Amino acid sequence: MPLSLPVPNLPDPSEVPSLRWGVIGTSIADRWVSAIHTYTGQRAVAVTARDPKKTAAFATAHGIETVHPSVEALVTDPGIDAVYVATPHPLHREQALAAIAAGKHVLIEKPIAMSAEEAREITDAGRAAGVLVTEAMWTRYLPQSEIMRRILADGLLGDVHLVTADFGFVFPYEPTHRLWNPALGGGILLDAGVYPISFAASVLGTPEHITAEGDTGPGGVDTRADLLLSYRSGARAMISTSMVTALPVRAAIAGSAGRIDIGSPFFGPSSITLTLGDVWSSESASWADGRFAAVHDGLGYQVTAFASYVAEGRTESPVHTHDDIVGVMHVIDTARQAIAEFAGASA
Repeated sequence: MPLSLPVPNLPDPSEVPSLRWGVIGTSIADRWVSAIHTYTGQRAVAVTARDPKKTAAFATAHGIETVHPSVEALVTDPGIDAVYVATPHPLHREQALAAIAAGKHVLIEKPIAMSAEEAREITDAGRAAGVLVTEAMWTRYLPQSEIMRRILADGLLGDVHLVTADFGFVFPYEPTHRLWNPALGGGILLDAGVYPISFAASVLGTPEHITAEGDTGPGGVDTRADLLLSYRSGARAMISTSMVTALPVRAAIAGSAGRIDIGSPFFGPSSITLTLGDVWSSESASWADGRFAAVHDGLGYQVTAFASYVAEGRTESPVHTHDDIVGVMHVIDTARQAIAEFAGASA
């Protein structure tokens, strides 16, 4: 019988509650709101952001009824069930805690915060308040990720020995842009590096040992990072991220009996190939997500899952637990510190 892949089993958008969302921030949120309005039953009903004119234009473009003058006004709006925090990283902690204190479920853009300590504070607050709190790591909710989890659960790869993942692009220096501005949480690890690190965590968990090398640029932000993560099982992960290098943006898992390859860009809807055997003798099966014309249209997968978790009374995602979120931030903290210390010693 030819090798075949499991069929992804994801929640149906029509069978989960239609939550009323309040949105904080309008930049990253543009594609998010478009995706949920087009492909799910979720609805953004209110928005707030720093620039009143841009916020009003955003609301008009997306058919959002209410523009609030402040974060406090939005999170205390009784007509809102959940809050999407889509502002720069340094604002996430304060805004997420405000939403939690108001009794709202919260989806927070990646990275969830600026450190593992902040991440733990946010997730602990959500658990204590009895509301669902999670990071918007949409990769975990894609069909290819569901297929990957089932392959791993079935043990088809044998003993997992190596995970590789990368995310890199070239972004010219702009001192006011959030990628290059330390005050806005600049640096590649927090922005793009969180994706391959989280991918490794989804397979292997939190590493026992972290080795990191990289480079810094103007303002001291990290511009390149290469990580070797070692695990108690004996497995390792090799992670690369950069804003000065164009990388393939692929991910793979290799084991004693075969491997999984995730197509580019691995963080969004793409493809998955299972290969059993080795270079001398093997058989493969593939699946591709051809549903969307644009990669970010797949953002709706996560929001549908989020609504299903709310209906189940969960306070954390079963495929992206609070400990997992904090563990990824710990890896980023350690890597950023190592790269900063190396840069300081070389200066």
